[in-house]
Parts: sequence; C-alpha cells; structure tokens
Amino acid sequence: MSRLYAKPLPPGTLLLVLLFAAVLLSAIAVAYSAHWNRQLLNALYTELSVRDKIQAEWGRLVLEQSTWTAHNRIEALAAGQLKMRIPEPTEVQMVAP
Repeated sequence: MSRLYAKPLPPGTLLLVLLFAAVLLSAIAVAYSAHWNRQLLNALYTELSVRDKIQAEWGRLVLEQSTWTAHNRIEALAAGQLKMRIPEPTEVQMVAP
C-alpha cells in the first residue's frame, strides 16, 4: 500500500505569496485612490462654478441696490409721488431742547 504524502513547499513560498497579495492590494488601493481623487476634483469644480455664479449674481444685486438707492432717484420720487419739497427758510421752526 502506497501512501501519498504532500511534498513540502520550497522555502520562501509563503513570503512570495504574502508579497504577491500585498502588491495586489496596493494596486487596488492606487486605483481606488485615483478614482476617489477624480470624484473629489469634479465636486470641487462644480462648487467653484456655483460660487462664481453666486458671486456674479451678488455683483448684479449690489449694482441694482446702488441704482435703487441713488440720491437723485430718491429725491425725484419724493418730489413726484409724495409731493415733497425743501422748505423755505421762513417755514423752518427751531425747537428748544
């Protein structure tokens, strides 16, 4: 009766398998890291685009506000719609504190 015995592995085989697994995991990690980096970069560019649009709108709103609050416009509205005028010096009364 012949018995089958497993041959012993050559020295260094376990180390070779561990190194192969480490290299394989490292390659997968590099690919995942590159993918994650691209996703973050796309999100950054999207947010920068949103920021630029909001800044442009803010500039337009500041310009519009300065137009609506211009001294000449307020004075013209007060005189035209509210019939306001600057009082004559004789109409001004000083009140003592």
